[in-house]
Order: sequence, then structure tokens, then C-alpha cells
Amino acid sequence: MMNWLLYIGITLVTFCLMEAITWLTHKYVMHGFLWYLHEDHHKKGEGFFEKNDAFFIIFAIPSCLCFLLGSIYGLGWLVSIGMGILLYGIAYVLVHEIIIHQRVKWFTKSNNRYVKAIRWAHKMHHKHLGKEEGESFGMLLVAKKYWDKVRRDEKIKSASSSI
Repeated sequence: MMNWLLYIGITLVTFCLMEAITWLTHKYVMHGFLWYLHEDHHKKGEGFFEKNDAFFIIFAIPSCLCFLLGSIYGLGWLVSIGMGILLYGIAYVLVHEIIIHQRVKWFTKSNNRYVKAIRWAHKMHHKHLGKEEGESFGMLLVAKKYWDKVRRDEKIKSASSSI
């Protein structure tokens, strides 16, 4: 039982650490030397797929290696790291691709404050068409200024609807 709790803990810690890894990778790799893969995500073209989608594969490799090597060598902690990365990848698809960019038309009319804040933060990220001058590089954590913006919008909407 104790091993399972340890493995679940490692999975959860890995999932949380992935937000920092994603932020760093997005800011310094995707907006750095791999901009040529990420650029089409900021300058949307025709078609469903983008060069940016290659990052799904790039981020899946460490997870797959953790599963493979952890299974071969009986290292449950390594499998747990792979699971944390995988779960973050699933969250990425749900949040970034479906909720934010609506590449699949689900949750298109959400009034959830978190969804509004994360969409606004991402909109501010995409207002910069070049690789410089960016902001809001994370995915799940939203800076206070975006929460404040959503709250202000809700107050304005509430005040105008009560008139």
C-alpha cells in the first residue's frame, strides 16, 4: 500500500512540475530556437494541423521512455513520472486545444471564471505575433492580472444587466 501512495505522490508532483517545465520550454524553446515549429500557432493558417503539433510528439517522448524503461527495469517511480507527464499532456489537450483554441467544438460557451481567465491569458499571449515580447507562457496557472480582468468584466456585465 505504501508503494502505491508513493507512486501516486510522484505522479502528482510530476504533473505539477510539468507546469513549470512547460512555461520554461514555451518561453525559451518554443519562442527561442524552435520558433520555426511554433510560429504557425501564432499566425494561424488554413487546415486543422500545424507544425506546432510536433510538440505533442516531442513532449510524449520522455513520457514513453519513462513507461518503457520503468517497465523493463521494474522502476515504479519512473513509470509514475511517465504517468505524471502523460496526465499533463491530456490536460494540455483538453485545456489548450479544446477549451482555449476550440479545435474541437466542446465547451464553447463556458461561463466558468477559470475558463474565462485562462482564455484571456492565452489571448494576451497570442496578441504577440513574433517570438519576442511574449507573456503568459504557462497553461494551467493563470496570473492574478487575468483573474482581475475577468472579475472586472463580470462586474461591468452585472451592472449593465441590472440597469
